[in-house]
Amino acid sequence: MALTTRRRALTTFGAALVGGVATPAYAHATGRGHHPRPLIRAHAHNDYEHPRPLLDALDHRFGSVEADIHLVDGQLLVAHDPVDLDPTRTLESLYLAPLAARVRAQHGSVYRGYHRTPFQLLIDIKTEGASTYAELHRHLRPYRRLFTTYSHGKVRRGAVTAVVSGDRAARGPMEAQRVRYAFYDGRLADLGGPAPASLIPLISDNWSLNFSWQGVGPIPSAEREKLRGIVSAAHARRQRVRFWATPDLPGPQREAVWGELLAAGVDHLNTDDLAGLEAFLDAHRG
Repeated sequence: MALTTRRRALTTFGAALVGGVATPAYAHATGRGHHPRPLIRAHAHNDYEHPRPLLDALDHRFGSVEADIHLVDGQLLVAHDPVDLDPTRTLESLYLAPLAARVRAQHGSVYRGYHRTPFQLLIDIKTEGASTYAELHRHLRPYRRLFTTYSHGKVRRGAVTAVVSGDRAARGPMEAQRVRYAFYDGRLADLGGPAPASLIPLISDNWSLNFSWQGVGPIPSAEREKLRGIVSAAHARRQRVRFWATPDLPGPQREAVWGELLAAGVDHLNTDDLAGLEAFLDAHRG
């Protein structure tokens, strides 16, 4: 959702893929020493709208962040709507450079002590997909050692996995590449299709278009079965699952939906409330 009032007050601050396919996001979530456990199921929706893009999500131990990009005069600017574009708020300054610096400082991982824990950068293309993706590929190339890479049929896992969402015209150019530094965000229509997890490691869709339940009362049994069937089918193909447009206002409805998503094995929980989801996941760690 667009949070225009908050966005205008912002200040500017700079799937684990193993053996060619994605493992479920929770596969390596084990505690290591005294380092804070990352919350690899926590996804910061519209992360750039927080006062400190990326950094606030990292402080709350999130395992995935989302950045919307617009191609403007060869630059990839981060904003939800064109009216909010700011030439100082680029994908590189807000995400690529800070992630690279952090991984260097943390000896090869986003979270120290969790080298096999994935971190996802979901990049939502808001302008025409093919041309914007071509520019994105050029921007990612200098950071190729940071990112999970697909090269000539093989996947090499990096500290960060970039997944491209948004305008669907990016898919064709990505499929045609023999070397790329990003992967594609599929939809439920792609579930069970011919594209492998080495192209589509993530299946995302709109909760409200697929489920009527919004957290009031128990979830209908048919919808619970549908949800678990989706997750089971995706995990069988080593793909992860995310829904957007889930209830996100603090209260029992949101927590009821989060609880069902966790119980079903959904890999990424969408939120704008970093502290709220952090507290929920810590309370439901078992």
